[in-house]
Amino acid sequence: MNEVPTYDSMILPTLEALHTLGGSGTNKEIYEQVVQLLNIPDDILEISHGNTSQSEVEYRLAWSRTYLKQYGLLENSSRGVWSLVSTPINLNDMDVKEIVRTVQDTYKSTDISPKTVNHITTLETLEEEELSWHQQIHKKLLSLEPSAFERLTQRLLRESGFIQVQVTGKSGDGGIDGVGIARINGFLSFHVLFQCKRYQGSVSASQIRDFRGAMQGRTDKGLFITTGRFTKDAIKEATRDGAPPIDLIDGEQLVQRLKELGLGVKITMIESIEVDLDWFTNI
Repeated sequence: MNEVPTYDSMILPTLEALHTLGGSGTNKEIYEQVVQLLNIPDDILEISHGNTSQSEVEYRLAWSRTYLKQYGLLENSSRGVWSLVSTPINLNDMDVKEIVRTVQDTYKSTDISPKTVNHITTLETLEEEELSWHQQIHKKLLSLEPSAFERLTQRLLRESGFIQVQVTGKSGDGGIDGVGIARINGFLSFHVLFQCKRYQGSVSASQIRDFRGAMQGRTDKGLFITTGRFTKDAIKEATRDGAPPIDLIDGEQLVQRLKELGLGVKITMIESIEVDLDWFTNI
């Protein structure tokens, strides 16, 4: 595959991925399965979508999920888990053109958007706010000074339950930006060394190896946080058998975590009132 797959070409693979995952999965899990199913090479996966933390593949895959949701085949929770509305599902019965046409025709008959209806203008109206706050945060993260980004990471870890989080940031420290202690259920704890980097592109496997080398003899656990993405080889290297494991947090996960913790993001709940006129009739 030498081109970025289109959103419609990933609709059926998305369904197949969820079926493989047992009927539900996170964005990351679905992405990894679809990449494997379509055998998308690294050079395609590393193509960014504009000036955002998303790759072009991730962006188009988001549209695939949205079409399936609007067609009634998928649903998603507030915690970002997508699931099949019904299982099992027969992929041979699915007509991608019919799915796309039905969803677009639905919005042609509504007043959701005065723009010409197509796969961007119809559904972008529904997710415009979501994409907007993602892009705003990502742009701001990239503009932070390295020391400010380290302090943000420190706050993020503290809010996530880490204790004794310290930013070191010493030059010549092999890329170690800080240390902390992760607590599990208030009983177990282990030391974690972390590295946080403001990257626009992808973190490579060699950078993961360098980080692990700096961890050698100091801890059994590492955490690598970036505003960018990780290559497939970097992800494999992070969990390589026989080597100290390194947890990875990419730009998309970072933004979502900031939202969950309310760090720089305020969520306003809008009250919805529905009048049941039949109730009065039955008094």
